[in-house]
Amino acid sequence: MTKILVLDDEEIIRLSSKRILEQEKSYSVQATASPVEALSLIETFSIDLVLSDLKMPEMDGIEFLKKAKEISPSTEVIIITGYGTIKDAVRALHYGAYDFVEKPLNPEALLNTVARCLERKKLLAENTRLRREVHSLYKLENIIGASKPMQRVFELIGMVAGVDSTVLITGESGTGKELVARAIHYNSLRRDGPFVVIDCVTIPESLIESELFGHRRGSFTGAATSEKGLIELAEGGTLFLDEIGNLPLSIQVKLLRVLQEKEFRPVGSKQTMNADVRFVAATNRDLLELVQKGLFREDFYYRLNVFPVKLPPLRERREDIPALAQHFLKKYSAQTGKAVEHISAEAMRLLLRYGWPGNVRELENAIHRAVILAGRESIEEKDILIEEGQTAAIEGKTPAGGPGPSAPRTAEELKQARKKLRERSVEQVEKDFVIGALDRNGWNVSRAAEEVGMERPNFHALMKKYGVKKGG
Repeated sequence: MTKILVLDDEEIIRLSSKRILEQEKSYSVQATASPVEALSLIETFSIDLVLSDLKMPEMDGIEFLKKAKEISPSTEVIIITGYGTIKDAVRALHYGAYDFVEKPLNPEALLNTVARCLERKKLLAENTRLRREVHSLYKLENIIGASKPMQRVFELIGMVAGVDSTVLITGESGTGKELVARAIHYNSLRRDGPFVVIDCVTIPESLIESELFGHRRGSFTGAATSEKGLIELAEGGTLFLDEIGNLPLSIQVKLLRVLQEKEFRPVGSKQTMNADVRFVAATNRDLLELVQKGLFREDFYYRLNVFPVKLPPLRERREDIPALAQHFLKKYSAQTGKAVEHISAEAMRLLLRYGWPGNVRELENAIHRAVILAGRESIEEKDILIEEGQTAAIEGKTPAGGPGPSAPRTAEELKQARKKLRERSVEQVEKDFVIGALDRNGWNVSRAAEEVGMERPNFHALMKKYGVKKGG
């Protein structure tokens, strides 16, 4: 029920306004002649909307409006004004009033104004809710990764988020570069500004300049109207340049000036515009190698590489696989409407052995497919569709035959290699032991510890050692 308060020292206005508004069954309407009482009601009952007169003996409408907004910024105010106070009513708009209605009150006009005001209030509330959800989604604690390499990434994000430095994120495809870029943005002072993405791979070279800088009408064939570029659209926020290694040299020169001077010029314009934008770039290519080949400008590289963040591939953070897999299981079980809640120990062992050349993105796709294929409450080994060659490589075999690239060359190297393999075998058995116990007991730590005959703190210590988190 929408709560509306009518404030006017004239009884006829209070009664008529109340009668008109109560035609809408979803409105709960109160009325008072006292601004002091109205302020008390706003503070006590969370009033959605106040219709307030401008001229009242106890307090004028402007003063009331200011105090009402101090108490409850979300409470909307519509001013009721007479013929001689139109100028003051307009002034009230500068202090936060939504609109004004004139006396004598026209029922249809009043209802329309109130409806528009409440619709705007609803949209603003929804926008605020969505913004909070987005901010919450990209909190660092919501990015999965208990491994040492990922903890270092989190440290770097925390260091750079609060400053406006340019960031270069590197890593293989599928490691989550855009996720990290968004985390930097939503944990920065620019979090309320836009996060604008440009994919340097998919936009044709002939269009990328216009996409970035915008253009003026008639600046080239087909430019029937003036259009803002992504730099201007990212004003006050962050521009994320994905796969920047594919950016043409001609555009690198122009973007270098934006990074250096914080200004740009739209295509076909003689006017220079300020660029209040933070730049975050990402690539899966070796930019220094591209520099040596003459495919990437050296000065542009060093302008981008102010604060580097390197993301580890999934094969270097295997202890994060169980938590990531459980996260994706929960996500796609909800999305598909299937009651798949567990990953069997055999299936998890397969996930842990696999090489994941597509990294986290490939793992997500594998779990998505597995949820669709799963026939019962649990994902089984047969539901995990991955390449056999990659599995064999992780187990220490060479699919094509012959020695691998890291085979030991001396007796001492062989000794060290055997020692490392023994350590890895023990670690793998311990990890499988923990995951299997948790899986059999619905990821209830106490029940799992009891089943295997361990004290809960000792079992939990093993979980912590391998980055296994309850419920993923």
